[in-house]
Amino acid sequence: MASSSWLLFSVLLIPLITCTNAAVFTLQNRCNKPIWPGILSGAGRPQLMNGGFRLNPNQKYDVVAPTGWSGRFWARSGCVFDQSTNHGKCTTGDCGGRLECSGAGGTPPASLAEFTLDSPEDFYDVSLVDGFNLPIAVVPSGGSGNCSAVYCSSDLNEGCPEKLRVRSDNGETAACMSACMAFNEAEYCCTGEYNNPHVCKPTNYSEVFKKACPTSYSYPYDDATSTFTCKGANYLIIFC
Repeated sequence: MASSSWLLFSVLLIPLITCTNAAVFTLQNRCNKPIWPGILSGAGRPQLMNGGFRLNPNQKYDVVAPTGWSGRFWARSGCVFDQSTNHGKCTTGDCGGRLECSGAGGTPPASLAEFTLDSPEDFYDVSLVDGFNLPIAVVPSGGSGNCSAVYCSSDLNEGCPEKLRVRSDNGETAACMSACMAFNEAEYCCTGEYNNPHVCKPTNYSEVFKKACPTSYSYPYDDATSTFTCKGANYLIIFC
């Protein structure tokens, strides 16, 4: 029979092991305006921070993810929420008009940081497949393996093709749609007869995204230069 001291040690050890295996995502706002990060967990994975919160300029916030977590982060911009109900709307990245997205994804276009942890390595990327709204970067720390930083620091809104522009109420370009979102054609969405990496190739529109952000996904089959791995790292996610 185990002694009471061993049982106590075992109980104390369980949360320590959990913390050791968890990844810490540090979200940092380097924009000159507030943003509202959104978080969507993969199927069967716990929601983090109930899916969203406000982050002021120059502010950082740590979000702890459990072992095996998967999901995505993005920034919502131009948000106005009622303080009593936490309901409102965002110019870009809106998740149903709620401060806490609670399992809802962001409305494209939105720049995404995507993660699958402990599989057995961490897989991560920056994706512009759903379009672009704000510059975004992923910087690993403390891990082993390749662990490359991924930067999409260019403001694609400035060079966005006219047919892909999403404008705010004041007429400024607030986001840049993907060609798939703008035209809904198989050639751009890699669907139907184009649902094959040997058939679906970069287009003039995806090349605009790739030129601005060479290590980011610019279309669905852009895996070769856009998927990265690390093991046992924490991750800084920078907006702007």
